[in-house]
Amino acid sequence: MSAHDETTESWKSSAIGGRIRVALWLRDVVGEGGRFSMLQVREAIPGINQIDRRMRDLRKAGWEIVDYRQAATLAPYELQLNKIGSPVWEPEFRSAGVRRVSSRLRSEVFARDHHRCVRCGIGAGESYPDHTGSVARLTLGHVDPFKHGGATTADSLVTECARCNETAQTLTGPRPSVDQVWDRVSGLGRADKRRVLEWLEQDRRQLRPDERSFMEIRQLPAPQRDTIKEQLRRQLSG
Repeated sequence: MSAHDETTESWKSSAIGGRIRVALWLRDVVGEGGRFSMLQVREAIPGINQIDRRMRDLRKAGWEIVDYRQAATLAPYELQLNKIGSPVWEPEFRSAGVRRVSSRLRSEVFARDHHRCVRCGIGAGESYPDHTGSVARLTLGHVDPFKHGGATTADSLVTECARCNETAQTLTGPRPSVDQVWDRVSGLGRADKRRVLEWLEQDRRQLRPDERSFMEIRQLPAPQRDTIKEQLRRQLSG
């Protein structure tokens, strides 16, 4: 049996890391030029937390994985492996593309962005308006997700919810069509349209003072939140 044959089945082994298992599955099952879906990945490699992120991390190691936004021939649920990058299953390439973010840096970025996704504006634990029962989980994303190299600093990171951050997450449920989205946008007032355009041009949603205050209050312990709530009630009823 060749060395390649020995690793062919290793993507099924729970003894190795999720990123390596995804890489081996893509190499041995999908192959360059092949198409697949995140459902297939989850079915092949069950039980891995944030497997979407494990696959996305391969891009930082030179793997070219595109979705329908980069390849018009793909369906919304499809992904395509254009190029196999660094062989992360080999010991000398295990850390290829992996960047460690310290808890201190993570907290700094979350605090700077007011614990809210800069893309869609949702806060941690809030429900998505278009998907009842699904709550937001905040993570970190790069300002330019397709830019490789350079240091991981606060300036290069932004707070994003998992749905905005993880491409595959956006493909797991029904999403509104571009025509449906445009119908809603075109129905907005002029001031609202201008605000949406500003957010799009800056690629982030700017918080109003009341929204910023709300997000700051949400970060306080429950007793302190209740104190502010009562103070607001008394102030407004006076």
